[in-house]
Amino acid sequence: MNMTRSFRRMTCAALAALTAFVCVPAMAQTFPSKPIRFVVPFPAGGTPDILSRLVGEHVGKSLGQPVLIDNRAGAGGNIGAQAVAKSPADGYTVLVCAFSCAVSPSLYTPAPFDLARDFEPVAMLGTVPSVLVVSPGVPAKTLPELLAYAKSNPNKLNAASSGVGGSAHLALVLLRNRAGVEIAHVPYKGAGQVAGDLLGGQVDMYFDNLPASLQSIRAGKLRALAVASKTRAAPIPDVPTFAEAGLKDFVVTPWFGVLAPAGTPAGVVDSLSRAINAALLNPALAKRLDELGLVAAPGTPAAFQRFLSDESKAWAEVIRKNHIKPE
Repeated sequence: MNMTRSFRRMTCAALAALTAFVCVPAMAQTFPSKPIRFVVPFPAGGTPDILSRLVGEHVGKSLGQPVLIDNRAGAGGNIGAQAVAKSPADGYTVLVCAFSCAVSPSLYTPAPFDLARDFEPVAMLGTVPSVLVVSPGVPAKTLPELLAYAKSNPNKLNAASSGVGGSAHLALVLLRNRAGVEIAHVPYKGAGQVAGDLLGGQVDMYFDNLPASLQSIRAGKLRALAVASKTRAAPIPDVPTFAEAGLKDFVVTPWFGVLAPAGTPAGVVDSLSRAINAALLNPALAKRLDELGLVAAPGTPAAFQRFLSDESKAWAEVIRKNHIKPE
């Protein structure tokens, strides 16, 4: 009797192990069987939201299931990121992360999440040029003129940001460090609140994502002085890079990518990654992204993982050296 019970237990254990082994490939083969949710940890209408909707439409067609956009804004993107980290690791809920994903673990204590521990890289979506724009009332038409004015008038100029630790804030920190100027920082609670005050002259300057300010630049409502990328931005070809304007090695690149909860099966990650890359290589979508000033960046999950690691280390050093703390 005891031997029979032992045999039964061993058989059940073996069947359980075999079921678990077979389950992962089976899941990958049947994925997706229901809608996929792209959690965007920022408000609707911003660059991450626009990009997610454009890419999501193509991904949905490729995979045969709709992609739903779920905006979960708050805490600099941490609310949405934490929600996805705690979601089932089945590929049906993923995070559209941005620049802040690489910054938050170093900015906040305790860290809201750990990129390496809590997420699986799926795919890079793209980058966007960061452009330094000034309101019409600022007495500078070029970057050298702006820096000369700032040196002669310490803290008279003020620069908006969408919040402490965002790309606009950290770009300002780098500008103050590299150029040796004193410019006051005015943090807002989100990029949407900056536009009106910038156009109205309540704030003087802002490192903006190009798609958000492109229309105002073209209409002459804002003056673009330089782009913080290695090359000029196609939609505003007459605007120099910081290097061309005299400030070398000044690159701040807002970026966007997709992460899945840790433990998501490799086959599911691969399916999502292939669908996203196919979308980014679609000529119609590529043309639309180019018109918006977005630069598609298709690649493998491994390449995205390396990028995340490099970004995290670089900005952690900036945060540490400048004693930046969230407000």
